[in-house]
Amino acid sequence: MQNKRYTRLADQERESISRGLAQHKSIRQLARELGRSPSTISREIRRSRGKSGYRAFSASRRAKAAASSRKRGKRKIEKQEGLLSYVMEKLQREWSPQEISKRLKIEYAWDMNMQVSHEAIYQYIYVLPRGELKQLLIKGLSQERKHRRPQKRGDATETRGKIANMLSIEERPAEVAERSVPGHWEGDLILGKYKHSALGTLVERTTRYTILVSLGEHKDAASVREAYAEAFKSLPAELKKSLTYDQGKEMSEHEQVTIDTGIQVYFAHPGSPWERGTNENTNGLIRQYFPKGTDFTQVSKEQILEVQRKLNDRPRRALGYLKPDEVINQLVALKT
Repeated sequence: MQNKRYTRLADQERESISRGLAQHKSIRQLARELGRSPSTISREIRRSRGKSGYRAFSASRRAKAAASSRKRGKRKIEKQEGLLSYVMEKLQREWSPQEISKRLKIEYAWDMNMQVSHEAIYQYIYVLPRGELKQLLIKGLSQERKHRRPQKRGDATETRGKIANMLSIEERPAEVAERSVPGHWEGDLILGKYKHSALGTLVERTTRYTILVSLGEHKDAASVREAYAEAFKSLPAELKKSLTYDQGKEMSEHEQVTIDTGIQVYFAHPGSPWERGTNENTNGLIRQYFPKGTDFTQVSKEQILEVQRKLNDRPRRALGYLKPDEVINQLVALKT
């Protein structure tokens, strides 16, 4: 059986939804009657004030206004050469449509010709003719986010060897959790193909500034300690306060890390990646540039530095769509 091409809901279908809700029919029942998927019906109702507030006329007017807005946005991108150039450049640097739209409001607040919604950018991408460019842009939009799963906790289920003399995350100063003071980092390894290579990732919690550490096949404790010490060397003292890390064996020389860098290392609980949430989210972005299966022995230091520059030049929602580079430079400037 051939898959049917999706078509938008017609006014008559919206009338049927309105009558069905008044008769207390379920979403699945409405979907069966209309030959639609339950998710389509559910989204339609949710967009229009829910079951109690759904009105066919209002829903139809909203849908037509949204469609018109998308068309205007698409035409605007095509007609404004400067806007098209900006959008295409950022898409090819793996920025999301929302990051582009919000950043335009910051960089071109005075120019309405350089404003466009993220929905219009999505629409523009998907109506491009098939080809390598379209495939590249669509691939860049994908940010795989796995659902958090219940983790095993407790000493009875922990199979890894304990790291000697480690300080628990519970002993961190309160200012770390509050993000009130910069200089507190989170770290981890991204493993390469067959777990034979690795990339070190260090993220500052307040500014989201990211440092990528080239490790290649050298992911033992001594190599990681030396590489992290070198990475932190260029930072001013006010940005070197603490590092929260997973209980991986690569950080078993944490005491020497503290001696080398002046940074106190704290350890998250086993199987609790949300305790390093900033690092986990950033690792998700890094995977856009270095997908699973990457062999980091084949990735040059120059390539890694280029991705680091892209990450720190990328607007973040958590920063009000400022860039980590901008935020950390402001903070360092205030200290000098």
